[in-house]
Amino acid sequence: MVIKDTSPSSAPQKTVFSVLVMISVAHFLNDMMQSVIPAIYPIIKEQFRFSFTQIGIINLVFQLTSSILQPFVGMYIDRHSRPYLLACGMVFTFGGLAVLAFAADFLTILLAVACIGCGSSVFHPESAQVAQTASGGKKGLAQSIFQVGGNAGAAFGPLLAALVILPHGQVSISWFTLAAFVGILILTRVGWWCSRHPRERQAVAGAARPSGLSTRKIYMAMGVLMVLVFSKYFYIACLTNYFTFFLIDKFSVPVLHSQLYLFAFLASSAVGTVIGGSIGDRYGRKLVIWCSILGAAPFALLLPYAGLAGTVALAMVIGFVISSAFSAIVVYATDLMPDKVGAVSGVFYGLMFGLGGVGSALLGWLADLYGVQHVFVLCSYLPLLGIVTWFLPNVKAGR
Repeated sequence: MVIKDTSPSSAPQKTVFSVLVMISVAHFLNDMMQSVIPAIYPIIKEQFRFSFTQIGIINLVFQLTSSILQPFVGMYIDRHSRPYLLACGMVFTFGGLAVLAFAADFLTILLAVACIGCGSSVFHPESAQVAQTASGGKKGLAQSIFQVGGNAGAAFGPLLAALVILPHGQVSISWFTLAAFVGILILTRVGWWCSRHPRERQAVAGAARPSGLSTRKIYMAMGVLMVLVFSKYFYIACLTNYFTFFLIDKFSVPVLHSQLYLFAFLASSAVGTVIGGSIGDRYGRKLVIWCSILGAAPFALLLPYAGLAGTVALAMVIGFVISSAFSAIVVYATDLMPDKVGAVSGVFYGLMFGLGGVGSALLGWLADLYGVQHVFVLCSYLPLLGIVTWFLPNVKAGR
């Protein structure tokens, strides 16, 4: 006789694609709005006569507010389910965009980007929890569906900035508050679904840690994953925030063209995210991490020395290859500590944003001192840190 397991630790049996699509769309809107910030750096740098260091500080404030709160929000939702926090986070983003559209000085811009960062701190840990709740056991696929929305939004942000903000000026940022309003509606609907499916959330929270691994080995593996996130996101900070400046400085391309080339890089990243999640579920997440970060190294080393066409092509290849790593890293980490999905997701999303912010500020300072081309040469060595994947344990849960 077969007995159906109805305990909270049993995994959901069916992937709820409608919920995954909703949080992916919300992620698209969230990251599209956030990507407006780095996309307008060339505009506000010229308008307010900011230095590269000031641009780096703006990005640092944005990234730190996006990162510092995330682990605490994650720990909170692990203990107390609050699905409607998702919509509340989008309200912060709405307010930050409204302030940014009319900001007239450096401090007001810092306040605006801090507000948008707080919205991100609330959005990502709870959304990652929702993705696992609706995954039906296909955690890599679910994380990739969620993540690809963010990557696509980050890709379209610069494109929309080029098409909307460049012709119409800073005040046109206010138009993006319409996207925030749509996001609030979608996330309210997701919160309603979560409130009606508490058992699925309990199943995620009640999962057992993988056998055969001591607490010491689990934390060592977490340390290795953090090194990999450092390697990936310091390099991504270089490309995302300074690729337009690099192209303008080296090839004298117009600002509009540089934004389109940045869009090409970010769009290729979105494609790589989906493929990486599916491969991770089928062949193992450790393999994806190996191929993604270390595999990007040869292309990164070539990029600073290529011509314009080669630079754009290499950037697209790098975006496609390296983007698959983060979904695999997050799912691998939550497999190691499945009872702390919110906290672990908050740590890694927070680390992603925090390292991006620190990297942006540091790289901006170096660009002021030595030039943006020198920064690209220096950062080209970062993907070589992917070699530390060797130290990740081969566990069945994380594969």
